[in-house]
Amino acid sequence: MTVRRAITEDLQAIMVVLDAAKGIMRASGNTGQWVNGYPSEDIILTDIANAAGFVAEEDGVVVAYFAFIPSPEPTYSYIEGGAWLNDAPYHVVHRIGSYPHVHGVFKVIMDWCFSQDPNIRIDTHRDNRIMQHCITRYGFTYCGIIYLASGAPRLAYQLDLSAR
Repeated sequence: MTVRRAITEDLQAIMVVLDAAKGIMRASGNTGQWVNGYPSEDIILTDIANAAGFVAEEDGVVVAYFAFIPSPEPTYSYIEGGAWLNDAPYHVVHRIGSYPHVHGVFKVIMDWCFSQDPNIRIDTHRDNRIMQHCITRYGFTYCGIIYLASGAPRLAYQLDLSAR
């Protein structure tokens, strides 16, 4: 599997991947995340325009999507019930989605992200048990709860490899 920057021509393939990811969420009992058209084509096109959208490919086929965004993340300015590991610059990983039949995607994405920046923050929905498992298995530390602009809570994690 290889990671590359997404381009506008990838949009339809990305949206199919994200729809498949929504199916994984629903099948695992996560019915409250990625609803009401989120993430929309406009959001993905904004990621791409900001050079923050990435795809993972297997044999030339897009099998996963994620956004890799430099700090600061406005919704991370307040964290409840804990604290971030540090105040150093970081990248955020958002909107990870993949096909259910492709395995090892989270590790491939995180390995690539950490090759770009040793300090990563990520958040997920309380009902997204699959993502929580992936995040903690990779070595992230639970830091507390952040709130999206909508006010919805998310479990927040950080891993800083430069501190090891």
